[in-house]
Amino acid sequence: MIPPGETIGILGGGQLGRMIAMAAAQLGYRCHVYAPEPESIAAEVCGGFTCAAWDDAEALARFAADCAVITYEFENVPVAPLAPLADKLLAHPRALETAQDRVDEKTFVEALGGRPAPWAAVDSRADLDAAIARIGTPGILKTRRDGYDGKGQWRIMTPADAEGLDLPAAALVYEGFVDFRAEFSVLMCRGADGDIRFWDTPENVHKGGILSVSTIPGSALVQDQVDEARALAAKVAEALGYVGVLTLEFFATEKGPVFNEMAPRVHNSGHWTIEGAITSQFENHVRAICGLPLGDCHLAAKGVVMNNLIGDEVHDWAQILSDPANHLHLYGKAAARPGRKMGHVTRLIL
Repeated sequence: MIPPGETIGILGGGQLGRMIAMAAAQLGYRCHVYAPEPESIAAEVCGGFTCAAWDDAEALARFAADCAVITYEFENVPVAPLAPLADKLLAHPRALETAQDRVDEKTFVEALGGRPAPWAAVDSRADLDAAIARIGTPGILKTRRDGYDGKGQWRIMTPADAEGLDLPAAALVYEGFVDFRAEFSVLMCRGADGDIRFWDTPENVHKGGILSVSTIPGSALVQDQVDEARALAAKVAEALGYVGVLTLEFFATEKGPVFNEMAPRVHNSGHWTIEGAITSQFENHVRAICGLPLGDCHLAAKGVVMNNLIGDEVHDWAQILSDPANHLHLYGKAAARPGRKMGHVTRLIL
């Protein structure tokens, strides 16, 4: 158990790290951010900041020496340089390795009984042609690594779309479209002692590949599929020896939940838990990695709606605050750009 007063290291300097640090401060911990970008909204609320490249071994060693435990706020942190930090890093780097490669992730989940969309690895034009012939169209071609919020993806509605596509020089995966009725995410936390807690399941709406709205509770169709999805999430956490908050995203279909992807970290679809749950995802993540007992994940109201503020929507802050029922969270980012997450608004259904 890591007592309050110790330092938590956070790899990454974005809004998730910022909210982890704020929850950690409430529990009496100091935080130290490590990120290669000099502008860090997480570092603004932390006691320490190391700005250095991911492969700077000396800087990583100095950072690690200041920390009792280390976590990460996004899953694209390079794994290889983290080897010397493995004894302090939670969740374990194996979770990062699994989530960073879409083919490895799908293979891993299938072995546990999960059901992703039909897929095929693509390393050449011939591979893509074969994948389309087997799976059909429409489909989505994705980079195996580094894609998020709709980035690194190409929709292929007909075989002709593939013929005109200039394939990037990267490993890819082709996925068949899923005929889904809704999207939802399973938010869970696993403690160092193996205790697993689930938050209520949000139904999610995406626009342009970016999460727009999360509603809790979800529709009846989503609720009917939660138990099966949670069972898979628990298997994933157990297989990885996971500690901390873990999120799995699903499509709700007429034949049951179809696995989309996993995020080994706190997640955008769980931001509502700050006001909407007895214990937020950020607080429970800190509790888990520090070996503390997990907090209650039950709803603090009858329901919750969370809206992301994307790009220029952040400029509506005055109007948002004119409604006293709104809880506004601004991330402190300097420039509002299209597709950039600038904040979120939570509203409790009492």
